[in-house]
Amino acid sequence: MNARELTAQDVAEILKLHRVFFATQATKSLDFRIEQLKKLKAGIEKYESRISAALKIDLGKSEFESYTTEIGFVYNSIEEAVINLKKWSKPKKVGNPIYLFPAKGFVMYEPYGTVLIIGPYNYPFQLLIEPLVGVIAAGNCAVLKPSEVSSHVSAVVTEMIAEIFEA
Repeated sequence: MNARELTAQDVAEILKLHRVFFATQATKSLDFRIEQLKKLKAGIEKYESRISAALKIDLGKSEFESYTTEIGFVYNSIEEAVINLKKWSKPKKVGNPIYLFPAKGFVMYEPYGTVLIIGPYNYPFQLLIEPLVGVIAAGNCAVLKPSEVSSHVSAVVTEMIAEIFEA
């Protein structure tokens, strides 16, 4: 979607598309999640100079500050998620009360569906994309709402996400 005002009907259609995609259970696959995280990182690398320029226009951040407080932070999170995702998603054995003997208990991690991420104006890239890393790693879908105050960053992120992921 573009940066125009969305109607309630637009939002309902977006959520319907997300529910249909989530119902395919494609996001449950660890390989799919890792692939999506790698696509996100590649997209950020492609748009890095434009993101830095937009952060300069919107917030007056230098290239160094943009990288250290926003872009590099996200790179680190993506790498950590890719490396640890298989370990994080394994079922965890938990104890049971004695009266349930000989039962065994496990915590199974399952995705929930669609998550709304609302970006603030002060760290418009990092605080929009950082939660997206967790959402993807968990196997959920996401709707991103960039800050309207940081309009240049919002425009770049909207274009980047539209190029990386299907609508």
